[in-house]
Amino acid sequence: MMPNVNTATQRVFDALGIEIVSAPDAGCCGAICLHLGYNDDVRNNIDAWWPYVERGVEAIVMNASGCGATVKEYAYLMRNDPAYAEKAQRIVDLTLDLAEILPKFEEELTVLVRRCAVHTVAFHPPCTLQHDQQIRGRVEQLLTALGLEVRLPADSHLCCGSAGTYSVTQPKLSYALRNQKLDRLEKTEPQMIVSANVGCIAHLQSGTSTPVTHWI
Repeated sequence: MMPNVNTATQRVFDALGIEIVSAPDAGCCGAICLHLGYNDDVRNNIDAWWPYVERGVEAIVMNASGCGATVKEYAYLMRNDPAYAEKAQRIVDLTLDLAEILPKFEEELTVLVRRCAVHTVAFHPPCTLQHDQQIRGRVEQLLTALGLEVRLPADSHLCCGSAGTYSVTQPKLSYALRNQKLDRLEKTEPQMIVSANVGCIAHLQSGTSTPVTHWI
């Protein structure tokens, strides 16, 4: 849906001198299937990532908070599987959201950042970032340090209505939540709305002409 997010992630890490390798056999994190009661993607991804774990990768980087929240549940999902339980725990231990990595490089990023026309953004913290993963304030603090004015909407703790398959299975309530969220975001008068999850970004963009993108 948004390959530019991966491209931007690669560009930022390259600038910091951090090598990113891709596991070509890895697929969907499994969130959508898990919402519907299936977990085959979990084993597939563990198998795809495991050779890189054995080679000593330092982290499994997530640039969609919904994916991160899901992968961090792998150990629980595989807890009764003798072939995967230990591997799943290792995957969980290595999994980090961008918001857990990049704030550690604030000083380096401050030197590297280039000014652009956008200087005021509204941030929508996804439920999967602030509630599932308990990552709060880090994106806002980093973007502020890099020279952006970051505005949080009223009730920023509330869901935008995307919620994985929820926007498909419960459209009436989902779009009511979206419209409420957009109303509060746009009251901050941003040039751009930024978030941390592909589902939130697509859902919010469907209801506004204000650009909505990933914070990376």
